[in-house]
Amino acid sequence: MLEKIPYSTLIIFAILLGLAPFRPMPHLIEKLIMLYKGTLNRPIDIFDLLFHTSPFILIIIKFVMEKYQG
Repeated sequence: MLEKIPYSTLIIFAILLGLAPFRPMPHLIEKLIMLYKGTLNRPIDIFDLLFHTSPFILIIIKFVMEKYQG
């Protein structure tokens, strides 16, 4: 299923979810700062980090799958 999704679509989703919300600070940046500081404790914050990084994870999985399938 993942092999049917084009990279362009995944990249657009990665940019949009990576930068959303655009103001005051993108959630991805905020959650990464919290992770670095060790304050990423609440389940909603952990879910938010996983949600906003999911397109990036899918791009990596797709790349690895294509590389090892031949």
